[in-house]
Amino acid sequence: MSSNLHQAGVKLLKQLGRHAELVMDVYLSGSVSEDETNAAAIEKLRKNDILWRPEADQELRLKRSVRALLEEALSDERNRQIDANVGSSLASIKTLAAHYKEARHNVDYAASEAYLADLSEHVYSFADGLRYSIRVLWSRINNEFGYVGTINAKIRENELAQKQVTELLNGLEMFQFSELGEIAGDIRELRKLLVTSLQDTLSDCTQELSVVQGRLLELLGRFRQIRGRTRLLKGWLLYTDLHPDYRPADHVSHKQLPALFNCAEALLAPAAVDVHSTLYEPELFEIVSNIKRIDRLNAGHVTTEQDVSVSLSQTEDFDIPDNPLKLAVDAYFCAVIDSGKSQSALEYLDEQALSWDRESWLYQVICGYEGLPEEHRQYFELEAIGESDPVYTGNFVIRDVELWLA
Repeated sequence: MSSNLHQAGVKLLKQLGRHAELVMDVYLSGSVSEDETNAAAIEKLRKNDILWRPEADQELRLKRSVRALLEEALSDERNRQIDANVGSSLASIKTLAAHYKEARHNVDYAASEAYLADLSEHVYSFADGLRYSIRVLWSRINNEFGYVGTINAKIRENELAQKQVTELLNGLEMFQFSELGEIAGDIRELRKLLVTSLQDTLSDCTQELSVVQGRLLELLGRFRQIRGRTRLLKGWLLYTDLHPDYRPADHVSHKQLPALFNCAEALLAPAAVDVHSTLYEPELFEIVSNIKRIDRLNAGHVTTEQDVSVSLSQTEDFDIPDNPLKLAVDAYFCAVIDSGKSQSALEYLDEQALSWDRESWLYQVICGYEGLPEEHRQYFELEAIGESDPVYTGNFVIRDVELWLA
């Protein structure tokens, strides 16, 4: 099956390439008539379903599929075709998903892979077609429907585009992702296609279509305003054609005049100093010299104290009491020096019946050792007693410390 499709596709593309000029002539002119010079080429294109004849007495035209291919590839502004049939795409996606689930349930791997490939193609084609429709709409908005010449034609094209946007938005509302999630179930491939990929695409496209709809309404209002002004001008031209001897009346005698005409000529023309002319340099220098400096600080609000008497007296001496915990640690260090033997910090804490928390005591002993000057610390040795943490490697749990003279 795939081999036959491949051969047929290659044959079709070769025919398009071999008769490219004739195909483009038909695309631009809309139709082609047979004569002796192109009869053979036209017959080949007709047999390959590239050209077709709508009626017996009509000229040959391009097939819709070929014309759509060229319109999309060439970004032809004349292309007004937007596929808003979302319901058909949704039904096809649901059907292919059911085929895939059935083949997967029956352990038919070849059929399931084929159905999954078809489903992926449908989902991605639907998403690409939706984005293409939005690109076509933006192209029409950006060039203000420049492929038509009159303002009435622009308004009709705008109304057509609005209907297409409405149909697309109504069609996208048919997608219920709760239903698609139930169809996909716990199958990863289906959830990726029907939930993740499709939901992201539809969310982005829905937002962009809403923006497009707003721009179309704005553009339609401007078109109608232009049409109103155009009709007013056409009416004025028609009146002057029917009354060639018309002359404006003396509007000064009227009690009320439109603001458009109630304007007097300026008594003085707009003037400006030529700062580059040397004739005005003395006057300009004088003006600049009279410009005062702008002081951003309001001196009136700044108050300074003057003549404030200051009395100097001798400061009293005061002592900062030492931390009792630090004093106890110092006594512990002195006890080690006096005994000349190693001594455990917790044993000293128990012997002296000190009231400090055991953890705070150990922490202060370690800090006291680390805080000694280098020349004093070299006379002591401090060893931590404990074990490695059984769960977190690299951590050491300290149970006690032992201090002795080096």
